Amino acid sequence: MKFIVSSTYLLKQLQVLGGVINNSNTLPILDNFLFELSQSKLTVSASDLETTMSSIIDVESDSEGSVALPARLLLDTLKTFPEQPLTFVVEENNTVEISSNHGKYALAYADGAEFPNAVAVENASSTTVSGDILASAISKTIFAAGNDDLRPVMSGVFFQFSQDNLTFVATDAHKLVKYSRSDVSASETAEFIMPKKPLNLLKGILAGNEDNVVIEYNESNAKFTFENSVLICRLIDGKYPNYEAVIPKENPNKLIIARTQFLNSVRRVSIFSNKTTHQIRLKIAGAELNISAEDIDYSNKAEERLTCDYQGDDMQIGFNSRFLTEMINNLGSDDVQLEMSLPNRAGILTPIDGLDEGEEITMLVMPVMLNS
Repeated sequence: MKFIVSSTYLLKQLQVLGGVINNSNTLPILDNFLFELSQSKLTVSASDLETTMSSIIDVESDSEGSVALPARLLLDTLKTFPEQPLTFVVEENNTVEISSNHGKYALAYADGAEFPNAVAVENASSTTVSGDILASAISKTIFAAGNDDLRPVMSGVFFQFSQDNLTFVATDAHKLVKYSRSDVSASETAEFIMPKKPLNLLKGILAGNEDNVVIEYNESNAKFTFENSVLICRLIDGKYPNYEAVIPKENPNKLIIARTQFLNSVRRVSIFSNKTTHQIRLKIAGAELNISAEDIDYSNKAEERLTCDYQGDDMQIGFNSRFLTEMINNLGSDDVQLEMSLPNRAGILTPIDGLDEGEEITMLVMPVMLNS
């Protein structure tokens, strides 16, 4: 088995696949990339048993075969090469020899047959989405997903497909994000929960990529096919909480404010908040928003006044500044609207502008109790 490939092209593909590999694996074979050669097409795969990703790479070759090569060693070596052709040859003594312009490097390989096979996604339904739409749906929601191992369903992003739109939801019980697109739809209704790791991989690969992604899914697995790559992952098992029930419908108090001004102010004031509660207070009266925080233990406090456009009753409401900052940060608009009903009911944050046609985003943040 022998092939020739460009060093930088190979490195770029392997770095993407390297994101699948865990730092510590129970099976030693998972520390490797699987190289499967068929004439001029080299398929490279990486897996952690839950997620498997493979890419097809063009090489110069007329042979066939499969070997598993140590991922870390290979990546570290490739990073040091300037652009040049590399020749890989499988030798008799169980090593693969890599020849560059200036030297030769031998690495031990494992038998490709030991590498676990990717799951076949059978009886799957499928939907096609543009890569950049999928990437923005993931990046707008994934930050709100939880990290609690005891509630695994909330540690992923909920995909809800229908004939009218595609909806993506993430929540950790303190904040919730619902992102929907009415400019894309599925042929049939379906819902499943995607884990974070494969979503982060997809987000990185698909950002700014307008090629179509075919999403196939059944009860237990989902498969994403794009360009020359395939990603298959196991879905999170369980029923997603009824998120519609927690979004308050009647919100008479509406505040509209410039996003960056609001964000900077919350960031500054929160430096003076209590380090465990991160609590900030919003006090709204007329066209003035007063943002304040206090850390009684250290006698630190801060207060800022901003002008805003407000319709509703005068009110005071407390929020965790970290959640609020994260949410405002993930909106790309110039102005944002915060809708509220009562100080103990969730606030709803939406962008006023900057959305694509058919794009809709709703963020919900739970209040914290104010000690008056």
